[in-house]
Amino acid sequence: MTNQSINLDYLSECMKLDQINKSDIENILVSIFQSSYDGIYVADQNGVGIMVNTAYSRITGVKSEELLGKSMRTVVKEGIVSESVTVKVLEKRTPVTIIQSVRGKELLVTGNPVFDKVGNIVFVVTNVRDISDLNHIKTELLHSRKMTDQYISEIEELRKRELIHMHLDGIVAQSQEIMKVFHLARKVAKVDSGVLILGESGVGKEVIVNYIHQESDRAAKPLVKVNCGAIPHHLLESELFGYERGAFTGANSHGKPGLFELANGGTIFLDEIGDMPVDLQVKLLRVLQEFEIMRVGGTKSIKMDVRVISATHMDLEAMVDKNDFRRDLYYRLNIVPIKVPPLRERKVDIIPLAFYFLNRTNEKNRLNKRFHSEILQFFEGYSWPGNIRELENLIERLAVMTDQEEISLKDLPPYMLSGKGFAKPEPGKLKETVANVERKMIKEQMEISKTTRRAAEALGISQSALVKKMKKLGLTV
Repeated sequence: MTNQSINLDYLSECMKLDQINKSDIENILVSIFQSSYDGIYVADQNGVGIMVNTAYSRITGVKSEELLGKSMRTVVKEGIVSESVTVKVLEKRTPVTIIQSVRGKELLVTGNPVFDKVGNIVFVVTNVRDISDLNHIKTELLHSRKMTDQYISEIEELRKRELIHMHLDGIVAQSQEIMKVFHLARKVAKVDSGVLILGESGVGKEVIVNYIHQESDRAAKPLVKVNCGAIPHHLLESELFGYERGAFTGANSHGKPGLFELANGGTIFLDEIGDMPVDLQVKLLRVLQEFEIMRVGGTKSIKMDVRVISATHMDLEAMVDKNDFRRDLYYRLNIVPIKVPPLRERKVDIIPLAFYFLNRTNEKNRLNKRFHSEILQFFEGYSWPGNIRELENLIERLAVMTDQEEISLKDLPPYMLSGKGFAKPEPGKLKETVANVERKMIKEQMEISKTTRRAAEALGISQSALVKKMKKLGLTV
């Protein structure tokens, strides 16, 4: 037996015992009808309104006298409601739900038929709910989704930029000298002007090229790197510009596209441009002027859209004066010169670079090597003739070859300990440098880990040691 039948049985029993009469029941039902938060409208079998509660008038703004005694067809004609769910229920003889407009307000309306014992509809009860709030929420939700899409787009952009920085792994720039280089590189990345990167071997010219390409609008296109000094002179032309089939003995029977074609739409990096033969310089100049190439053995030109970046450790101006390098090509390449200073001229970067290379080697080889303070002092005083490449190779060698966890002066190769290329560092400089490096590493790790506990785990020290060190370095705990 359902709760509904129990309640009806209870009312019937009360009526038999004269505890409640028919009028009382009517009052109870009317009270319930009027107390409903939802609007309720009742029509007879002809669709004429016979009952409407106050909630209906509150929700719709339509007074009861505008509905009672009227056919819903008439109400629709008068424009009070857009369409009648009552009429639809009478036609279909099933419950119907529609979105109804009542004087400009959208309502969710459900009509239910009430049948007599022989199956005839005697009433249609309509339930009305205001969905304008829901529409407002829907609008806010759509706005929120748009904002979310915008945030996702911004986050994606930041993620791409982060990927760029990951792709440029190895950039450690603290000194003013190298920061100026990257500032200029970022500026020139937005245009297609020719760039000539100058600097000693090992200073990181290729890193600058990577940075320019990834910061440019060509980042999604290829970056092709060519070492002009590593390719035999007689093969350099066919490597750069490609060749047609049968162009020379031993050539691919189908021909081969050159590196310029492979870089089409992107960037080509001509490293050690000073080693390019003079006869080939003429052909390169034509490419830079006409933006087209011709394969070896070919008869037609191929249009190119390539950004050219070149680099050299040589003094091209002196080579021009000696007629070892074409003056017109030099001016064509040297539209924006970027000089990368040697490591000895940016000593502030030595210790951070040393820690960077050690951490990378430790991670790659699952090691846990660390520096003794004396060796860091040595690094700062050494002239590094091989620049960053020498420092990188030395750190990996020391980390792999030393038996102890701590790398000290005695582990350095003999040529470095001989005193050649070593200058005594300024007194007190080591402590300040180490403190700056520790401060930078802790700040970066705290930004990633958020808590001192996780940051301490990542840095390989205890949480209490990290907290003490942060206080000592003036960092917020």
